[in-house]
Amino acid sequence: MDTTEISTKGSRDDEHSSWLEVEDAVPFTRTKTTKAATSVKRWSTVVNATLLVLIVTMPPLIILGSRLGASVVWIKSTVAGIGSQRENVVESKKDVLLGGLLVPGFDEQSCASRYQSTFYYKNMTRQPSPYLIKRLREQEALQRRCGPGTEPYIRASERIRTGATTDVDHIDGCSYLVLISYRGLGNRILAATSAFLYALLTDRVLLMDPGYGDTLPRLFCEPFPGTTWLLPRDFPVSNFKDLNESAPEAYGNVAVNRSGSVSGLRFVYLHLDHGASPANLLAYCDDHREFLHRAQWAVLRADQYIAAGIFFNPAYRDELDRLFPRKDAVFYLLSRYLLHPTNEIWGMVTRFYNAYMKDADERLGIQIRVFDSNKPLQRILDQVLACTAQEHLLPGVVRKKEGGGVPPPIPTAGARSKAVLITGLSSWYHDNIREMYWKSATAGGEVVSVHQPSHEGYQRWFHGDHDVKALAEIYLLSLTDRIVTSGWSTFGYAGTGLGGLTPYIMFRGLDGLVPSPPCTKAMSMEPCSFAVPHFDCTKKEIDRDVIQVDVPHVRACEDVFWGVKLTDTV
Repeated sequence: MDTTEISTKGSRDDEHSSWLEVEDAVPFTRTKTTKAATSVKRWSTVVNATLLVLIVTMPPLIILGSRLGASVVWIKSTVAGIGSQRENVVESKKDVLLGGLLVPGFDEQSCASRYQSTFYYKNMTRQPSPYLIKRLREQEALQRRCGPGTEPYIRASERIRTGATTDVDHIDGCSYLVLISYRGLGNRILAATSAFLYALLTDRVLLMDPGYGDTLPRLFCEPFPGTTWLLPRDFPVSNFKDLNESAPEAYGNVAVNRSGSVSGLRFVYLHLDHGASPANLLAYCDDHREFLHRAQWAVLRADQYIAAGIFFNPAYRDELDRLFPRKDAVFYLLSRYLLHPTNEIWGMVTRFYNAYMKDADERLGIQIRVFDSNKPLQRILDQVLACTAQEHLLPGVVRKKEGGGVPPPIPTAGARSKAVLITGLSSWYHDNIREMYWKSATAGGEVVSVHQPSHEGYQRWFHGDHDVKALAEIYLLSLTDRIVTSGWSTFGYAGTGLGGLTPYIMFRGLDGLVPSPPCTKAMSMEPCSFAVPHFDCTKKEIDRDVIQVDVPHVRACEDVFWGVKLTDTV
């Protein structure tokens, strides 16, 4: 644990208690006061003053009469009611259903984040389209009608168990997409969100592999009302987690070696890992009318954000245009619908936020991921400081004069405060930035506090406590006002997208030097897709390594030159 605030309240040792033990916060915490709230406050002040005058000038008999107790109670309750009206107005202005993304009726106590998160975020960065809302309600109905425990699911499970492979296009009107859970938490978040988009486009029920150690239920609440998205333990394909590109069921083998015939196959396997072969990337080009629709079951392996690749398919473009008029909002809207952290994680998020971030005038997130070393690197720290200086994200400090330090400035009531949230596996970067603002005053008099919730040392996959802390930090990053992320990092992509933030992306240095420039403002808040078709989907010439240049709203990523991302920039 390494959460430290630079202030006059005490030393680091005074604040050594774990952030997990900070007192539970009031659920509905706001960070900004709206214009409506300001006007209510002014009105409340006038009424309070008027009430005080009335009380003071009131004839003694009114106050000292036989109902003294009742009068006092009435006065107290009235004043208290007036004072609380500002809070009620602010709360009523928040849309807990996120513009129709969510539906009412879930048990709020079992998953507080579903309806509470709106009180921690700013207003919705992008609004959902009416058509997206309509399709989400239809998907929910499909998940309930065909999901685990239903008669259609039991029949479908029996078919895949016995190997029944006749045309299943219209059996019960139910088909399924199973997502294999693997790799790091950021990878899994991106894969789950974009797999949901694919399920939505192809009318398939999304079923999630809970992961090794059944980590998924500890991380996220159930997203669909009246059903589960968890793949049952008795799923008949026992070795589905071991599937790879060489499997007979792999899309590339079916398309190239079987001419699209699914006869004798219990399912089709979609291998869309970041290192997928061109033949398997053909899955992006399947318009679901070739042969996938004849497979009731599809099993998907993805460790990345596959949504941008789906836009390469001309067959889906009209539907995608209706779903997402703003193409830079795909991950933001779908993740806010689908992903709701459990109470364990949401409690960690809100306690930390309210203790260390809530009262700051501005919150800056800095996400540090080092791929080529397990030890702290000075050049990474230099790059972080160069980026924040270039983009004016952190204030400069006063340099010491020869012969002594600079006298501290006189505290002023109007000094701006900035809370800096740093996430990473090492505490070294946090400690150095914190020490910089401890030893030196800011040039403009700003008050800077620096915090890091945890530093695990190294990444561990499917380790329960490790994933819990990681997810809490992803959500804390999403609650910042501005954010700096490390290039190539799915962890950073997730935190950025959940918050609807356009990040400053630090380039990955491949020569041991600080890149110049150290970072750039991203073109959109969408994650980068690492593996997409490097051929024209309409021609399917997989031996040609040429990125399509005519795909609307798809551009090369800032940090991964072979990757692409969605953007409204055309």
